[in-house]
Amino acid sequence: MELAESLGATGTVCVVGAGGKKTTLYALANHLDRAVVTATVRIPIFDSRVSRVTVTDDPLAIVENATEWPMGVVPEREGDRYRGYEVETIDELGERTDVPLLVKADGARTRELKAPGEREPQLPRSADTVIPVASAHVVGEPLDERTVHRPERVAALTGLAIGDAVTSDTVATVLASPEGGLRDVPEDARAVPLINKVDDADDERVAREIARGVHERADVDRVVLARMADAEVVDVI
Repeated sequence: MELAESLGATGTVCVVGAGGKKTTLYALANHLDRAVVTATVRIPIFDSRVSRVTVTDDPLAIVENATEWPMGVVPEREGDRYRGYEVETIDELGERTDVPLLVKADGARTRELKAPGEREPQLPRSADTVIPVASAHVVGEPLDERTVHRPERVAALTGLAIGDAVTSDTVATVLASPEGGLRDVPEDARAVPLINKVDDADDERVAREIARGVHERADVDRVVLARMADAEVVDVI
């Protein structure tokens, strides 16, 4: 199945979790005829990933007059990152344009798995699709700050202790939890969990175990296995 279709990338698409959010955003942006990359949280400078990034308080005007795709809009630069828009701005932009919006909606500090903090994720009410991401590479690693963002929250969700080995069930529980990957997903939005970094046969075996666990725990119609660095879907389960 084609990348954008497998992930339900139409309308306002929000990516959360850890282990490949930004890679997923940029892969989708370059597989769609038109797309806007933006954020509701801080996002590293991504000018090289799109045709142009515009810093603006009026993203609608920029999107309506765009001629090169994909493009990015952000409200402000802050050092080596851009700040994100308020969710209400994304709601308004989504209502007034038919260009797909690809939104980074939380942070993970380049870790492989996370559970959201108190004020996360920053999801607009108008989100059509929410993609919770986790990396297959985290399985077998210890539950600590080197590989997991907010490991204490993952421990609380899964019953593991800090330092215990992360298992396939650990990842499935986090992705499927209403306090994890599915936190604050709007009632009308579609959730499409994504297991990333499925780079070899061992990763695929692990990812399939995770996908089965997600389906046992949550009412989602699919789980996508992928290598987003190559913009490649391995399977849809």
